[in-house]
Amino acid sequence: MRIGELARRTGTTARALRHYEQAGLLTSERAPNGYRVYDAAAEVRVGNIRYLLDAGLTLEDVGFFAPCLDGDLAAAPPSPEGLRVAEQRLAVLEARIAAQVAARDRLREALRGATAGVAV
Repeated sequence: MRIGELARRTGTTARALRHYEQAGLLTSERAPNGYRVYDAAAEVRVGNIRYLLDAGLTLEDVGFFAPCLDGDLAAAPPSPEGLRVAEQRLAVLEARIAAQVAARDRLREALRGATAGVAV
């Protein structure tokens, strides 16, 4: 199938598919006219890439799961390396959330101080 059809079937964009290919997560053949052509397994692979990205992993993180991207990733038992990558990403996300909560709290306090005695 061509890139547009794969994009439609997977709910993504042709640009994202080219990005996955550039990252080494997806492969295609070239038709004589230069168009990218993907096999049927690419649909499963892209679905698994999207599943991992939607779970909060980065494209670099997804690379650690490359050997597993052609199967039922959601139902497969996690590998020790996969768990390590996911735990590291979770720690990064939790740190970012904590920093955002702290920034929100500082802003809330600053607004309370700035609006004390001001009729709204």
